[in-house]
Amino acid sequence: MHNSDFRSLESGLDALDTRHTEGKKHLGTLVLKALSPLIAVVGLIVIWQLSIKIFSIESYILPTPLDVAHAIEQQWRLGNLQEAVFRSFLRGIEGFLLAIVIATPVGIILGLNKYARTVFGPILLGLQQLPSVAWVPAAIIWFGLSPATIYAVILLGSVPSIANGLISGIDQIPPIYLKLATVLRANRWQKIRHIVLPAAWTGYLAGLEQGWAFAWRSLMAAELIAISPALGLGIGQLLDVGRQLGDMSLVIASIFMIMLIGVLVEKVFFSPIRNRTLRKRGLL
Repeated sequence: MHNSDFRSLESGLDALDTRHTEGKKHLGTLVLKALSPLIAVVGLIVIWQLSIKIFSIESYILPTPLDVAHAIEQQWRLGNLQEAVFRSFLRGIEGFLLAIVIATPVGIILGLNKYARTVFGPILLGLQQLPSVAWVPAAIIWFGLSPATIYAVILLGSVPSIANGLISGIDQIPPIYLKLATVLRANRWQKIRHIVLPAAWTGYLAGLEQGWAFAWRSLMAAELIAISPALGLGIGQLLDVGRQLGDMSLVIASIFMIMLIGVLVEKVFFSPIRNRTLRKRGLL
């Protein structure tokens, strides 16, 4: 065998070893990403339990993780937890989808029309800065204790974030893209569908993520204040029940469910879309 053959064989083995090593590193990274939320939760529970033991905190101030687990189990047996989670999640999704329908054309109009942005842009920015809980009393006066109150608060909290995200994405579109639409004689719909929205997608996606966060928080604020048997049981109402009963275990259990749903939506829905977008654009 010639020296060149040995060198070729050696190079092939090195390449195979490199691919094997990279594959192991990639697998390790995936496992770490999958386990990191679990590790964080375990660490939090350990710190929580140790804090109660070290500082001798009474259960009515801070219950143990086991007490909270028992509260969750009890509400599950009663059927309250399933009802509250289902109703709140459904409201959140419905309100968020409606916010997208409203915010998208608003964002496109203000993003492409500088005169409209000059007039309405500050109002949209002001609405985004306003805490959504401030809208609850007004919504109750307008709509009474009805589902319309809850959806109104969700929309007022979510629409500005989605629209501003889309506007930001449109601002980042290279001007040559918009000139290309003119050269190709694309009509307004074709320009928006095939050039504006795809080019502004990263900013729009960021606005959607923020919009969901605002929608979920707005929903919880509305459910905490707008309480009526006609509205049914949501997580916010369950949290308020715990407050009225002085049941701190139920309060923390409700807070945990609110956080859990928010994290699951981010990890299951938004995170894969964001990673795929960044990968397609060579940013990941």
